[in-house]
Amino acid sequence: MGRTIIIGGGVIGLSLAYHLAKRGAADLLVLERNQLTSGTSWHAAGIVGPLRATPNMTRLAMYATELFPHLEDETGLSTGYRRTGGYWLARRPERMDELHRIAALGRHLGLTPKVMRADQVDLPLLDLSAHAGAMHVAEDANVNPVDLCMAYARAAKARGVEIREGVDVAEITSAGQKATGVRLIDGTVIEADQVAICAGAWSKPLAEKLGIALPLQAVEHMYIVTDPIPDLPTPMPVIRDMDTGIYLKGDAGRLVIGGFEPDAKCWDAFGPEGSRPFLELPEDWEQFTPFMQAALDLCPVLQTTGIQHFMNGPESFTHDTRPLIGAAPAADNVFVATGMNSVGVMSSAGIGRALADWMVDGVAPMDLWEVDIARADPAAATPEHMRARMQEAVADLMAMHWPYKQPQAGRGLRCSALHGRWAAQGAVFGLTAGWERGLWYDKGAVERALPYSVAAQPWQPIVEREAAHMQSGAVLVDLSPFAKFDIRGPGATGFLNHIACAQMDVPVGRAVYAQLLNARGGIEADVTVTRRGRDHFRLTSGAATRWRDAALLRRSGVGHDVAITDVTESEAVIGVMGAGARDLLTRLSPDDFAEFPFATCRDIRIAGVACTATRLSFVGERGWELGIAAPEAGRVFDALSAAGAQPMGHYAVDACRIEKGFMHWGHDIGPEVTPLEAGLDFTIDWRKDFHGKAALLAQREALTRRLYLFEVGGAALLLHDEPIWEGKRVVGLTTSGARGARTGKNLCFGLIRTAPDATRTETAQRRFEIEVAGQRHPAWVLTEAPFDPKGERMRA
Repeated sequence: MGRTIIIGGGVIGLSLAYHLAKRGAADLLVLERNQLTSGTSWHAAGIVGPLRATPNMTRLAMYATELFPHLEDETGLSTGYRRTGGYWLARRPERMDELHRIAALGRHLGLTPKVMRADQVDLPLLDLSAHAGAMHVAEDANVNPVDLCMAYARAAKARGVEIREGVDVAEITSAGQKATGVRLIDGTVIEADQVAICAGAWSKPLAEKLGIALPLQAVEHMYIVTDPIPDLPTPMPVIRDMDTGIYLKGDAGRLVIGGFEPDAKCWDAFGPEGSRPFLELPEDWEQFTPFMQAALDLCPVLQTTGIQHFMNGPESFTHDTRPLIGAAPAADNVFVATGMNSVGVMSSAGIGRALADWMVDGVAPMDLWEVDIARADPAAATPEHMRARMQEAVADLMAMHWPYKQPQAGRGLRCSALHGRWAAQGAVFGLTAGWERGLWYDKGAVERALPYSVAAQPWQPIVEREAAHMQSGAVLVDLSPFAKFDIRGPGATGFLNHIACAQMDVPVGRAVYAQLLNARGGIEADVTVTRRGRDHFRLTSGAATRWRDAALLRRSGVGHDVAITDVTESEAVIGVMGAGARDLLTRLSPDDFAEFPFATCRDIRIAGVACTATRLSFVGERGWELGIAAPEAGRVFDALSAAGAQPMGHYAVDACRIEKGFMHWGHDIGPEVTPLEAGLDFTIDWRKDFHGKAALLAQREALTRRLYLFEVGGAALLLHDEPIWEGKRVVGLTTSGARGARTGKNLCFGLIRTAPDATRTETAQRRFEIEVAGQRHPAWVLTEAPFDPKGERMRA
């Protein structure tokens, strides 16, 4: 790789420069428009919390506890890193469920969290009489943000990195869809092979000029520093009072008190003061008073303690309170690391290393989907949507993380052509990948406003009612949000045979289930490809991965004679599923559904409207997916409904797919899981060459982990990332879970370690337990899907 330019001299940009240099990248240039740290890094609270809610985010965060002290040894500069320990406090009993789940994950990854009663917290200065319990994390720490940045900078310079301050970038230059460098405010052009946007709250316009949408919004973020407090513990543990949204940390005998509030105040990073370095905004006691009151209640000594400083500075948050990291999907040679949601200092180590590896190697070093910029719907980046999201996105960092929780602010981003009709059927809408989609369909007001729960879900009886319609009748499923791409051209067959492990040279009208792999054999996309003509294929993938898959197809298509078109919103798709689906469609169509084999596609007419019918099923029942031009879809929907078909929601679909043993990309499978590990080797055509084949051939001889479907005893709520025990050791984690809609079984997928030659039957003889919220439950590997294991209903 040639020259790399990093825009932004804050903690993220400096960490990226250091890690790129450490990887051996040469000709690295950091451009900072003012002074290092002068944007938001300088006023960060400096809390280092390695335990996060998911395995990969915890792995990223844990690296800070290794790197920060190492930087002191490498540079001779203090970073102010000090391990203090910390407590997560829970006021409501339901929060204890969350703490138990996170603690189990942390222990599995090598941390030492302990869940305890409130009276076991050894901090006399806190009033915990209203608390249900707590979690202690010994590895929590503090670091000085400015000192850390200076250590990054010195270490980077020692490895050859050039850092220029007072250099303002006007835009990223490009040729076609490839970045070629930057143009400065004074007109100077600096060429580069790669550009990384690490400009924090000021990143958005740099990206927009390249067609990269960043759902990013700056807000006013506040904390106070108290006067010295006698007898404050040394070190003072980090305190997170989760249910009031506040944190406390020690600072040289004082306390720093801050919080994450609902209705955060948006700040214009491009207004009159937007370019001023080391900016402090006016004190805002009206906004901060709820946090101050919560702190007074928690720590009574504050009632007689003065306030030394009120800090109000800008901080950038994203639409879903997760960072934006990775290769930009809409442009090449551009990488992004921004939107740190107030945890940038802590995250700088892991994100800097991960993005450096990505830039050097050309692929992500681990599964980074949950923070991948390619997850972001461009529609989410509009100013109106981001202002709306700030009503809850900031508070979401510490708000109760209920299972199946739905956002309330900023809804209606994407609605299908049939949205109004689904609503008229009683849809209780939820947000799935930016789309409004019926989670279930109510039969009255009581079913519309069901409460959240950490135990059995109150909508489960509705799920079972909806799925029961398929026993003899037919249901309608909203499939419009799924991403749809037309691939045309003389090179289409060869292109698809290169990127997919399954055979794509099939007869016209055939639908093929396939995976697109990376060089390591990991599953980059889980798709269905239908051959519509000799040189025309339709590729369908998940709604959540639309922008990621579009970028994958675009980049993979270079050198192939193909044209790739996103047709997601031009076509509505209705799933007609159930034992009565054939009879219903036959009544509404002149076409023959009696001789319509599984995994085939035809042009048909329903109620006089031209449709494309593909015989597939994600729910394990006889069914067809009807693709209809969006303007005509209402007529088809009305005819199907009038003929007796009932709506079935997203939650019922999920409960049906798991009891059929069908997997979900992003949970059960992904870039670090291969088809062999997932039991999807039936999709592989070993007779042809395809991307990732060499890795699969090597793995076939030494397969040491596998994904299995488990049945779990008891009524535990299975979600994901629960430890799977065998005796006294953890052998894996769950990946997704649900209660079967038709079998009633409590099910989950789990990725576990196995002997290379172990069979499914042999593995099923092992004794497992799954830990859910602090309790272990017996679990059994299933040798076949619990619902219709031979697929007779689906293919009938």
